[in-house]
Parts: sequence; structure tokens; C-alpha cells
Amino acid sequence: MASFAKVCTYNKPVPVLTTSLCICSCRVSTKKTLNLPPFSDYSSLRVVRDAKTKPLFRSRLGRISVERRFLTAVTRAESNQLGDDNSEGVDRRIQDLQNVEEEEEKQKKASQLKKRVIFGVAIGLPVGGVVLAGGWVFTLALAASVFIGSREYFELVRSRGIAKGMTPPPRYVSRFCSVICALMPILTLYYGNIDIWVTCAAFVVAMALLVQRGNPRFSQLSSTMFGLFYCGYLPCFWVKLRCGIARTWPIFLGGPPQWTVGLVATLISFSGVIATDTFAFLGGKAFGRTPLTSISPKKTWEGTFAGFVGCIVITILLSNSLSWPRSLFSSIAFGFINFFGSVFGDLTESMIKRDAGVKDSGSLIPGHGGILDRVDSYIFTGALAFSFIKTSLRLYGV
Repeated sequence: MASFAKVCTYNKPVPVLTTSLCICSCRVSTKKTLNLPPFSDYSSLRVVRDAKTKPLFRSRLGRISVERRFLTAVTRAESNQLGDDNSEGVDRRIQDLQNVEEEEEKQKKASQLKKRVIFGVAIGLPVGGVVLAGGWVFTLALAASVFIGSREYFELVRSRGIAKGMTPPPRYVSRFCSVICALMPILTLYYGNIDIWVTCAAFVVAMALLVQRGNPRFSQLSSTMFGLFYCGYLPCFWVKLRCGIARTWPIFLGGPPQWTVGLVATLISFSGVIATDTFAFLGGKAFGRTPLTSISPKKTWEGTFAGFVGCIVITILLSNSLSWPRSLFSSIAFGFINFFGSVFGDLTESMIKRDAGVKDSGSLIPGHGGILDRVDSYIFTGALAFSFIKTSLRLYGV
């Protein structure tokens, strides 16, 4: 069948054969001019043919079937201009097209969820082994993750959304900062305290920005300093928590003598973050009604409360199993710390991505996005958990 319409980027009336869309075989073939909605949001348009159903152009959201959307627009316009004698048939066509789109959307979401679960389990098992190994194995794995995450962060800073309102740092500065962030966990394991090293690194980076060619901007300095703190300094607390608190695990409390308080605290913190994300997702899907914040519209108060309950329950169960912390109050407080760090770490990264105008920080992990999308809930949690144990739990909670 020949082409029934030709779409252009101008908002002009388009001649369409009304009989090509009419289900009534007795209608006389006539031509009418239909005022179709503008297609200025799309990058390119071509002729839509009846016999071909392949996508005809690309948009920022991926490949879209123009024919289905165009048919829906034409049938709606024809329904408004032809009268009510054929409105039921036209409405049926529109409903069929909408049902097809809804079914495709459901299949796409189911596929994404399946991929997310598979890759989540595939990543979680090796991570558990790395945590149990501790020492240099844990530190080097953390350093590799920090390097990739810092690269993603500086790419977000250079993206269109953020760069419109600020001047991003030069590429050589961002690469240098990524290397410094990756070295911080290693220096933490070797020296124990890296405050002097972090101060020296910040001074060197600030001098490099001030002496660069062109006009140095405060936005460059602020985004770079935050990157050193967010991507480099904060993850080092996981090294302090896992490897720094090396107090021998007391045998009289029922634990293996080769375990340490740092290992148990790390396992409980990781489990609390996972429980927060999982229960928040399930609770939001089942009961979510009230938006939590405009930063992340999909998060709800109901889902957040479900995540809080899940984190507290998992923390208490693991505390009773591992005999640390000893008191119920300490277990609940430790669970709240893990929940608090998880939620606000997630919201912080969501704010960065929202300003950058992107959905994911990267595409390294299928179904999850980038490294920052996977570890955002852990960035603040390590520092909060370590500080809580060192300052609030006497004798490290034992």
C-alpha cells in the first residue's frame, strides 16, 4: 500500500486518506486535512508506511516506533473531524494501540528487573568473599572501585546539565584526582591515618587549578574538592572499619577467634545497606503513595519506612547470631546509623545525576548503571559506622 501520510517538522495540516483508517467499507474515499500535533521534539522524521513497522528515527530515549504513535495521532484527529458515526471503531483502534504499548512497557520492566537481580547476585557473591578476605585483597578491590567511581563522578561534572551553570575542571586535573582517590584506601591501610596526605593532595590540586591557562573558576575548585572528599576520603573509612579495628574476636562470646570486630561490623553494615535498598524497593512498589523528595521522585515515605524496618530487623538478627553488639539498644542504634547513611548517600548521588541530566552514572553494570549507582548507599555509611563504633560503643561494642 502506498504511503498514507508524510510527516514534516512544521506544524502544518497534513492531507490524509480518511478511508485508510476507517473500518467501514462503504465510506466514500475522500481526502480531509487533519491537523496533527507537532513533532518538533524528535530529531528526524520520514515517511510512515502501512506495511512497515520498523522504527523510523531515534530519540534521546532510544528507538521509538513512529508508526504506532503516528497512527494514534491520526485516529484521534480523524475521530474529532469525521463525526460520531465511526467513533467507536476509532476508539477501539486507539485502545488497541495503547494496550500494545503498555504490554511492551511491562515486558521491558520485567526484563530489566530480571537482569538487575542476576547481576546483583553475581556481584554480591565475590564482594562477600572480598570482605571476608580483608587486608590487601579488600583494600585493592576498594581502590579499583574508587578509581572507576571517581571517573564517573568527574564525567557527571563535565556533563551538559552541570556544565551549563559552571565551568568543569580540566581533564588532566580530573584524571589526576581520580588517581589520588584510588591511592587513598591503599595509604589508609599502610599508614592508618591519611589526613596529612589528603591535605597535601588538596593543596596540589588547588594550585594546579589556580595556575592553569585561562580564567580559573571557583566552581572548578569546589567540584574538585568535593570529588576528593566524596570519591576518595569517605570510602577510606571502610578500610579503617574492616582492617583498622583488628581487636581479636573473644572466644567466650561464641565467635571464631580469627574473626575481628571490624569484620563483623562490616558484614552487618553491608547487610543493613542491602536490606534498606531491598525493602525500600519492595515497600515502595507495594505501598508507595507519598513522594519522599523532589530529588528522586520514585522514592516514597512508605518505601523508606519499609527500608528502615528491614534494616533494623536484619541488624538485630545478625547481632544476635554474631554476638555483637551485646545490647539490643546498641544493635538498634547501629541499624539506624546504617539506614541513615544508606538513604542520604543514595539521595546525594541522585542529586548529582539530576543536575547532570542523566539517569545513570555509567553503563558498566547491566541493569544497575555505573559503579556510583551501585555503591552510592555505602559512601557515607562506612564513615558513620566507624565513627559510631569508635565513639559510642565502649570497647568497640564488646
